[in-house]
Amino acid sequence: MKPLPLDFYTREDVLEISQDLLGKVLRTHINGVYTGGIITETEAYRGPEDQASHAFGGRRTKRNEVMYHQGGVAYVYFIYGIHTMFNIVTNHLDIPHAILIRAIDPLIGIEHMLKRRNKVKLNPTLAGGPGTLTEALGIEMIHNGLPLTGPEIWLEDHQIKVDNKSIITGPRVGIDYAGEDAHLPWRFIYRHQ
Repeated sequence: MKPLPLDFYTREDVLEISQDLLGKVLRTHINGVYTGGIITETEAYRGPEDQASHAFGGRRTKRNEVMYHQGGVAYVYFIYGIHTMFNIVTNHLDIPHAILIRAIDPLIGIEHMLKRRNKVKLNPTLAGGPGTLTEALGIEMIHNGLPLTGPEIWLEDHQIKVDNKSIITGPRVGIDYAGEDAHLPWRFIYRHQ
């Protein structure tokens, strides 16, 4: 399968892209191992006006500089000294929009994902959170800024039909500091089973 084209990521509406990512397949080829899964949960961040965004108010730091790149690159950061988080940068150059990938359903290379996560059998905890999915897929800080056109990280369209009735919306997680923006329904969950 071919990676999604760059114009998928350079559209202006981060909320639309966040929903369009549901049902797409996130793939990795890291250290000779292929893995991948169906994206089932996303969160949109629309800096600089979004108080929950790392780019709120036009903040530009070494950590968030990748958010200002043209859409179609990985924004990877470390949080709580434990987890690596994988985001997809969207929109045009200097417009810091990003989408956190919160969960996937494992599809490809499940045995490798299990090994990376020290698990013995497939269950929802394998890649059901933003920190666990990066570990399962082998995504690390060295992948920050990487183009999402392969050969290490890319997204594919497997023609999985996601209708609006199968998408649950709600507030984003862990952003109580964001004032009224903490309540925006910018988290999207795809229930397909």
